Amino acid sequence: MNQENLFNGHVQIGLTGWGDHDDIYPKGIKSGQKLHDYSVQFPLVELDSSFYGIPSPERMLNWSLQTPEHFGFIVKAYQGMTGHARGESPYPDSKTMFMRFRESVEVMQQQGKLKAVLFQYPPWFDCQHKHVDILRRTREWMKGLPLALEFRNQSWFSEDMRERTLLFMREEEWIHTICDEPQAGEGSVPTVLVPTRDDITLVRMHGRHTAGWHASGQPNWREIRYLYRYSEQELIEWRDHIRELLRSTRECWVVFNNNSGGDAASNARQLMSLLGMELPQLPPAQLSLFDDHN
Repeated sequence: MNQENLFNGHVQIGLTGWGDHDDIYPKGIKSGQKLHDYSVQFPLVELDSSFYGIPSPERMLNWSLQTPEHFGFIVKAYQGMTGHARGESPYPDSKTMFMRFRESVEVMQQQGKLKAVLFQYPPWFDCQHKHVDILRRTREWMKGLPLALEFRNQSWFSEDMRERTLLFMREEEWIHTICDEPQAGEGSVPTVLVPTRDDITLVRMHGRHTAGWHASGQPNWREIRYLYRYSEQELIEWRDHIRELLRSTRECWVVFNNNSGGDAASNARQLMSLLGMELPQLPPAQLSLFDDHN
C-alpha cells in the first residue's frame, strides 16, 4: 500500500478550538463565521470551551448545524468532572453535573457530529485504586458515549503499571489519547504508541516546551506552556508513528494544541503534507503567511 492510500481516509487532523487561529481566516471575519470557515478546512476540532462551562444543548445544536456532514467535535469534559475545578460547584452533586453534561453532548451525538468526549485528568490524578474507581464510575455514567482518556501523571505508565493501564483501558473501551509533550517529571506522560481500541486512536500535540510545562501559577501560564513550533524532523517522526499506529487501529485523529504562538494550524498543514494528504484551502491573503513559516 502506498503512503497516500495508507493515510487518506484513515487520518484526520485538526486544532484545539477554532477562535485563535487567525492565519486561516480572511481579515475582518466575524467571530460567528469562524466555525463554518474552519470546518471546510479541517475535518475535526477539539471543543475546549466545554472545559470551563457546560454548553447548553441549544449551543451544541447550533455548533453542529454550522458544520458540514463529515465534520466532528472532540468535546473536552467539564473541569468539575475531572477534578480540576476549585471552589464551590454550581451543581448539587457529581451525578447531576455528569447528567447535565451528558444531556448537552447527546444533542451533538444525535446530529452525528460527536467524535468523542475527552477526559483529561490533572497531574495529581495518579495511579491508585480510588482513581481507578472514578474512571469506572465515569464510564458507567457516560455509557453509550465514545470516551477518550488522557493522563497527566506518569505513574499510569510506569514500568510495572504500563501494561495493566493499557489492559484496563481496553476492557473499559477508552480511546487512548497518546500525547506528544515535554518529558518534565511526574506531571507529564511518555508517548506510549499503543492503541487501546481497534477503531480509533487520538493523538494530542502539546509541543515540547519543557521549561514552560510547569508554568502553572503564572498569570499567562497557558500561553507559556503551549508556546512551541514543531520542526519538520519532529513531524516526520510523527508521520512514522502514525504509520505504525495504523497497523492496529483503523483511524487516527491528531489534534494540534500548540496554539500560543499561532503555530498549530501551520504545523497541522505541514503534517498533512508529509502524510500526502490534500491541504485545506486558505483565503488567498493567508497563503503567503504559511509560505513564510515553511
